[in-house]
Amino acid sequence: MSSLSRTPKTPPRPGRTLAIMALVIVALLSLVFIQGVTSVRLGLDLRGGTSVTLQPRLAPGESGKVTSAAIDQAVSIIRQRVNSLGVAESEVTAQGSGTNRQIVISVPGDTGRRVVDLVGQTAELRFRQVLVSGAPGATASAGTSAATPPAGVSAALNDKYAALDCTLPANRQGAGSDLATEAIVACDRTGSGKFILGPAEVLGRQVSKASAAIDQQTGSGWYVLLTFNDEGTKSFGALTTRVTSLAPPQNEVAIVLDGLVVSAPRINEAITSGSAQITGSFTQIEAEDLANVLKYGSLPLAFDRGEVQQISPTLGSDQLYAGLLAGFIGLGLVILYSFLYYRGLGVASVGSLLIAGLLVYLLFLLLGEWLGFTLTLAGIAGAIVAIGITADSFIVYFERIRDEVREGRSLRSAVESGWIRARRTIIVADFVSIIAATLLYLFAVGGVRGFAFTLGLTTLVDLFVVFVFTKPIVTILARLKFYSSGHPLSGFSAKNLGVITPTLTSAVKEA
Repeated sequence: MSSLSRTPKTPPRPGRTLAIMALVIVALLSLVFIQGVTSVRLGLDLRGGTSVTLQPRLAPGESGKVTSAAIDQAVSIIRQRVNSLGVAESEVTAQGSGTNRQIVISVPGDTGRRVVDLVGQTAELRFRQVLVSGAPGATASAGTSAATPPAGVSAALNDKYAALDCTLPANRQGAGSDLATEAIVACDRTGSGKFILGPAEVLGRQVSKASAAIDQQTGSGWYVLLTFNDEGTKSFGALTTRVTSLAPPQNEVAIVLDGLVVSAPRINEAITSGSAQITGSFTQIEAEDLANVLKYGSLPLAFDRGEVQQISPTLGSDQLYAGLLAGFIGLGLVILYSFLYYRGLGVASVGSLLIAGLLVYLLFLLLGEWLGFTLTLAGIAGAIVAIGITADSFIVYFERIRDEVREGRSLRSAVESGWIRARRTIIVADFVSIIAATLLYLFAVGGVRGFAFTLGLTTLVDLFVVFVFTKPIVTILARLKFYSSGHPLSGFSAKNLGVITPTLTSAVKEA
């Protein structure tokens, strides 16, 4: 019987192709062993931790617009701050496009809250002369007349000071009004006092080094040691020289961080050495955090804190279990369908799924080590979808083989001619998925990108497995008498093919 399908001119060599597959697996296993990777890195939604989204904006008093370069600089500074704390497997990324990007900080484990609170600080450090200091509570309501302002303090600023109530937590959030060129009112970070402060005379950018230390001699606790650059040394020396002869509280210099007074020490003598100490009853963690913030400089932008997501390790493990269970159920259903419909030919489909699963797992291990890839719940969903894509590939191929056998070809010939007819369909279908995954990854944010990455990766693996494993293994199976003779369990019996002719057995035998 003639056929419309073409047959390959060169005989297939399935053993050589399977050897290539074996070499690829061995190479990946060797790399995993060399790298010492033992487990897939899990995202926050599977292992627990804290994730926060920061929306960039211009800092108070700044003009212009948020630029892509400023966002990139902020990401770099925040990443340095996180790394300096020794937090393993944390992520700081900018998501979105252009100047509309958001910074997403993801920190695993139970230390996330501390890190999130730290890294989002703008770290605008100012040294200001204290003009007025007093008790934290309000002494006059807004719109009423306050006491006569001290010399050098405007009436409006004095009224604002009188109305300020630093006992309210809402007034101790920092940022907002810390303009370097203007006198301000500010609260102590602990809420123990309030101040009128003169314009900033020394800025955070003039700090070259910062470190945390403990006073071993007096036992006064932890402090932050600052070293100024040449510009800062001159400015700080001039400030301390000028205020030493003044009466309290104007002989005090307030150290202001993000609009809050950290400490306001009295200056007894000029400090021209280029170093200073920030004291304020710090704990060790507080001192180290402040030093790390100042060490890497201030952020070029201010940030509005968006969504904060906290996931407990227990909830993360539950979600991991649920995701894996869904994957195994999906895999089991595909395997069951393969054996029920394709009978013995299901061996090839099950083998393809297992090989694809092994390759994906090894790639997850290596990409986690090389690129910081983390598997999320959305990524597991992408892998589950990929099971269907892999199943679709061998279904297309198997149906083409069955069509060829129905047309009168021998099984060995049908395997080759059916592959010619099926491979283009398989390639087109897989590339549609790859294109969709690529677009999702480039333009989406959050968990959708994890889904897209996993979907694209697993689809590429499927394409590789179909060409390097599924096709050659089916070629080998077709040479076995069990399949070529049309055995009832082979998937090529008359009943299974839906053809009832007395000559079927001879038709499926090799010509």
